[in-house]
Amino acid sequence: MKLDILAIGAHPDDVELGCGATIAKEVANGKKVGIIDLTRGELGTRGTADTRDEEAFNAAKILSVGMRTNMEFADGFFVNNKEHQLELIKEIRKYRPEIVLCNAIDDRHIDHAKGSKLVSDACFLSGLRKIDTKHNDGDDWQEPWRPKAVYHYIQWKDLEPDIVVDVTGFMDKKMEAVLAYKTQFFDPESKEPETPISSKNFTDSIIYRARNAGRLIGTEYGEGYTVERYPAVDSLFDLK
Repeated sequence: MKLDILAIGAHPDDVELGCGATIAKEVANGKKVGIIDLTRGELGTRGTADTRDEEAFNAAKILSVGMRTNMEFADGFFVNNKEHQLELIKEIRKYRPEIVLCNAIDDRHIDHAKGSKLVSDACFLSGLRKIDTKHNDGDDWQEPWRPKAVYHYIQWKDLEPDIVVDVTGFMDKKMEAVLAYKTQFFDPESKEPETPISSKNFTDSIIYRARNAGRLIGTEYGEGYTVERYPAVDSLFDLK
Protein backbone atom coordinates (compact mmCIF):
# COMPACT_ATOMS: atom_id res chain seq x y z
CA MET A 1 0.00 0.00 0.00
CA LYS A 2 1.41 3.35 -1.02
CA LEU A 3 0.57 6.15 1.40
CA ASP A 4 0.21 9.87 0.88
CA ILE A 5 0.98 10.57 4.54
CA LEU A 6 2.74 8.47 7.17
CA ALA A 7 2.32 9.77 10.72
CA ILE A 8 4.83 8.46 13.25
CA GLY A 9 4.81 8.82 17.03
CA ALA A 10 7.08 7.63 19.81
CA HIS A 11 4.06 6.43 21.79
CA PRO A 12 0.48 5.44 21.03
CA ASP A 13 -1.54 8.71 21.38
CA ASP A 14 1.31 11.02 20.20
CA VAL A 15 -0.08 11.09 16.67
CA GLU A 16 -3.67 11.69 17.80
CA LEU A 17 -2.62 14.54 20.08
CA GLY A 18 -0.16 16.12 17.65
CA CYS A 19 -1.84 15.80 14.27
CA GLY A 20 -5.13 13.95 14.72
CA ALA A 21 -7.25 16.67 13.13
CA THR A 22 -4.88 17.00 10.18
CA ILE A 23 -5.14 13.26 9.60
CA ALA A 24 -8.94 13.34 9.82
CA LYS A 25 -9.05 16.19 7.29
CA GLU A 26 -6.69 14.53 4.83
CA VAL A 27 -8.57 11.22 5.03
CA ALA A 28 -11.80 13.11 4.33
CA ASN A 29 -10.04 14.64 1.31
CA GLY A 30 -9.31 11.17 -0.02
CA LYS A 31 -5.66 10.88 1.01
CA LYS A 32 -4.23 7.54 2.11
CA VAL A 33 -2.83 7.89 5.61
CA GLY A 34 -1.08 5.41 7.91
CA ILE A 35 0.32 5.48 11.44
CA ILE A 36 3.43 3.93 12.97
CA ASP A 37 3.98 3.88 16.74
CA LEU A 38 7.62 3.40 17.71
CA THR A 39 6.87 1.89 21.14
CA ARG A 40 3.91 0.36 22.95
CA GLY A 41 4.15 2.98 25.71
CA GLU A 42 4.89 0.24 28.20
CA LEU A 43 6.55 2.58 30.71
CA GLY A 44 3.48 4.80 30.94
CA THR A 45 2.26 5.40 34.50
CA ARG A 46 -1.37 4.65 33.64
CA GLY A 47 -2.68 1.60 31.82
CA THR A 48 -0.59 -1.18 30.30
CA ALA A 49 0.98 -1.98 26.96
CA ASP A 50 -2.00 -4.22 26.22
CA THR A 51 -4.55 -1.52 26.97
CA ARG A 52 -2.56 0.93 24.83
CA ASP A 53 -2.61 -1.58 21.97
CA GLU A 54 -6.39 -1.78 22.17
CA GLU A 55 -6.78 1.98 22.48
CA ALA A 56 -4.50 2.58 19.49
CA PHE A 57 -6.56 0.13 17.42
CA ASN A 58 -9.78 1.93 18.35
CA ALA A 59 -8.30 5.36 17.63
CA ALA A 60 -7.11 4.19 14.20
CA LYS A 61 -10.66 3.08 13.37
CA ILE A 62 -12.03 6.46 14.43
CA LEU A 63 -9.55 8.26 12.16
CA SER A 64 -10.21 5.77 9.32
CA VAL A 65 -6.52 5.37 8.51
CA GLY A 66 -5.39 2.71 6.07
CA MET A 67 -2.89 1.02 8.38
CA ARG A 68 -1.34 1.19 11.82
CA THR A 69 1.61 -0.79 13.09
CA ASN A 70 3.91 -0.76 16.09
CA MET A 71 7.71 -1.07 15.85
CA GLU A 72 7.90 -2.36 19.46
CA PHE A 73 11.04 -0.35 20.20
CA ALA A 74 11.86 -0.06 23.91
CA ASP A 75 9.84 2.72 25.53
CA GLY A 76 12.22 5.23 27.11
CA PHE A 77 15.33 3.40 25.91
CA PHE A 78 15.26 3.27 22.12
CA VAL A 79 18.11 5.18 20.48
CA ASN A 80 18.83 6.73 17.13
CA ASN A 81 21.28 4.15 15.81
CA LYS A 82 21.79 2.00 12.73
CA GLU A 83 19.62 -0.86 13.99
CA HIS A 84 16.58 1.32 14.66
CA GLN A 85 17.13 3.40 11.51
CA LEU A 86 17.17 0.30 9.31
CA GLU A 87 13.91 -0.97 10.80
CA LEU A 88 12.23 2.34 10.04
CA ILE A 89 13.76 2.51 6.57
CA LYS A 90 12.06 -0.79 5.77
CA GLU A 91 8.68 0.72 6.71
CA ILE A 92 9.30 3.94 4.79
CA ARG A 93 10.27 1.98 1.68
CA LYS A 94 7.28 -0.30 2.08
CA TYR A 95 4.69 2.48 2.30
CA ARG A 96 6.50 5.15 0.22
CA PRO A 97 4.80 8.18 1.79
CA GLU A 98 4.96 11.57 0.14
CA ILE A 99 4.83 13.30 3.53
CA VAL A 100 5.94 12.12 6.98
CA LEU A 101 4.57 13.68 10.18
CA CYS A 102 6.55 13.00 13.36
CA ASN A 103 7.29 14.07 16.92
CA ALA A 104 8.27 17.52 18.11
CA ILE A 105 11.94 18.42 17.75
CA ASP A 106 12.06 19.47 21.43
CA ASP A 107 9.68 18.41 24.17
CA ARG A 108 9.18 17.42 27.81
CA HIS A 109 9.32 13.65 27.19
CA ILE A 110 12.78 12.47 26.12
CA ASP A 111 11.33 9.98 23.63
CA HIS A 112 9.71 12.76 21.61
CA ALA A 113 12.92 14.50 20.57
CA LYS A 114 14.66 11.13 20.12
CA GLY A 115 11.83 9.88 17.96
CA SER A 116 11.81 13.09 15.97
CA LYS A 117 15.50 12.80 15.04
CA LEU A 118 15.29 9.04 14.45
CA VAL A 119 12.45 9.45 11.96
CA SER A 120 14.09 12.41 10.24
CA ASP A 121 17.37 10.53 9.81
CA ALA A 122 15.62 7.37 8.60
CA CYS A 123 13.68 9.38 6.00
CA PHE A 124 16.94 10.75 4.59
CA LEU A 125 18.78 7.43 4.68
CA SER A 126 15.83 5.68 3.05
CA GLY A 127 16.65 7.54 -0.16
CA LEU A 128 20.20 6.19 -0.41
CA ARG A 129 20.58 3.44 -3.02
CA LYS A 130 23.54 1.76 -1.33
CA ILE A 131 21.51 0.86 1.75
CA ASP A 132 20.00 -2.55 1.03
CA THR A 133 16.84 -3.66 2.82
CA LYS A 134 14.25 -6.41 2.61
CA HIS A 135 10.96 -6.03 4.44
CA ASN A 136 10.04 -8.74 6.91
CA ASP A 137 7.02 -9.87 4.90
CA GLY A 138 8.85 -10.28 1.58
CA ASP A 139 12.00 -11.59 -0.06
CA ASP A 140 12.49 -8.82 -2.63
CA TRP A 141 15.03 -6.07 -2.19
CA GLN A 142 13.36 -2.74 -1.57
CA GLU A 143 13.75 0.28 -3.78
CA PRO A 144 15.05 3.48 -2.16
CA TRP A 145 12.42 6.06 -1.22
CA ARG A 146 12.71 9.50 0.34
CA PRO A 147 9.58 11.41 1.39
CA LYS A 148 9.18 14.86 -0.13
CA ALA A 149 8.73 16.49 3.26
CA VAL A 150 9.03 15.79 6.98
CA TYR A 151 6.88 17.95 9.26
CA HIS A 152 7.12 17.91 13.06
CA TYR A 153 3.90 18.34 15.03
CA ILE A 154 3.91 20.36 18.25
CA GLN A 155 3.38 18.60 21.57
CA TRP A 156 3.80 19.67 25.22
CA LYS A 157 5.97 22.72 24.63
CA ASP A 158 4.51 25.71 22.81
CA LEU A 159 7.01 25.77 19.98
CA GLU A 160 6.60 28.47 17.34
CA PRO A 161 5.02 26.84 14.27
CA ASP A 162 6.45 27.33 10.81
CA ILE A 163 3.15 26.34 9.18
CA VAL A 164 -0.37 25.96 10.53
CA VAL A 165 -3.00 23.68 8.98
CA ASP A 166 -6.61 24.84 9.14
CA VAL A 167 -8.42 21.94 10.84
CA THR A 168 -11.74 23.65 11.39
CA GLY A 169 -14.48 21.03 11.29
CA PHE A 170 -12.22 18.16 12.34
CA MET A 171 -11.59 18.78 16.04
CA ASP A 172 -14.50 16.58 17.11
CA LYS A 173 -12.96 13.65 15.26
CA LYS A 174 -9.55 14.41 16.79
CA MET A 175 -10.98 14.53 20.30
CA GLU A 176 -12.86 11.28 19.77
CA ALA A 177 -9.60 9.61 18.72
CA VAL A 178 -7.65 11.13 21.64
CA LEU A 179 -10.25 10.06 24.18
CA ALA A 180 -10.15 6.51 22.83
CA TYR A 181 -7.11 6.30 25.13
CA LYS A 182 -9.36 5.92 28.14
CA THR A 183 -6.56 4.96 30.51
CA GLN A 184 -4.45 8.00 29.73
CA PHE A 185 -6.62 11.07 30.00
CA PHE A 186 -8.93 12.78 32.48
CA ASP A 187 -11.39 10.47 34.19
CA PRO A 188 -12.76 11.60 37.58
CA GLU A 189 -13.61 7.96 38.41
CA SER A 190 -10.11 6.61 37.73
CA LYS A 191 -8.04 5.25 40.61
CA GLU A 192 -4.82 5.45 38.55
CA PRO A 193 -2.01 7.84 39.60
CA GLU A 194 -2.22 11.36 38.23
CA THR A 195 0.14 12.31 35.40
CA PRO A 196 0.83 15.54 33.48
CA ILE A 197 -1.67 14.47 30.79
CA SER A 198 -4.41 13.03 33.01
CA SER A 199 -5.73 16.36 34.28
CA LYS A 200 -8.84 18.12 32.97
CA ASN A 201 -6.62 21.11 32.27
CA PHE A 202 -4.60 19.05 29.79
CA THR A 203 -7.70 17.73 28.02
CA ASP A 204 -9.08 21.28 27.83
CA SER A 205 -5.72 22.50 26.49
CA ILE A 206 -6.10 20.36 23.36
CA ILE A 207 -9.02 22.56 22.33
CA TYR A 208 -7.72 25.94 23.42
CA ARG A 209 -4.30 25.38 21.87
CA ALA A 210 -5.98 24.45 18.59
CA ARG A 211 -8.11 27.58 18.87
CA ASN A 212 -4.99 29.66 19.39
CA ALA A 213 -3.27 28.09 16.38
CA GLY A 214 -6.40 28.83 14.38
CA ARG A 215 -6.36 32.42 15.61
CA LEU A 216 -2.88 32.83 14.16
CA ILE A 217 -4.18 32.06 10.67
CA GLY A 218 -7.65 33.54 10.95
CA THR A 219 -9.60 30.28 11.31
CA GLU A 220 -11.42 28.57 14.16
CA TYR A 221 -8.91 25.75 14.70
CA GLY A 222 -5.38 24.92 13.59
CA GLU A 223 -2.57 22.43 14.08
CA GLY A 224 0.98 23.74 13.91
CA TYR A 225 4.14 22.16 12.53
CA THR A 226 7.82 22.96 12.34
CA VAL A 227 9.63 22.23 9.09
CA GLU A 228 13.08 20.97 8.09
CA ARG A 229 13.28 23.00 4.90
CA TYR A 230 11.40 25.98 3.56
CA PRO A 231 8.05 25.11 1.97
CA ALA A 232 7.82 26.27 -1.65
CA VAL A 233 4.84 27.70 -3.54
CA ASP A 234 4.40 28.54 -7.21
CA SER A 235 2.75 31.86 -6.48
CA LEU A 236 2.24 34.23 -3.58
CA PHE A 237 -1.47 33.75 -4.20
CA ASP A 238 -1.15 30.10 -3.13
CA LEU A 239 -0.62 31.37 0.41
CA LYS A 240 -3.70 32.04 2.50
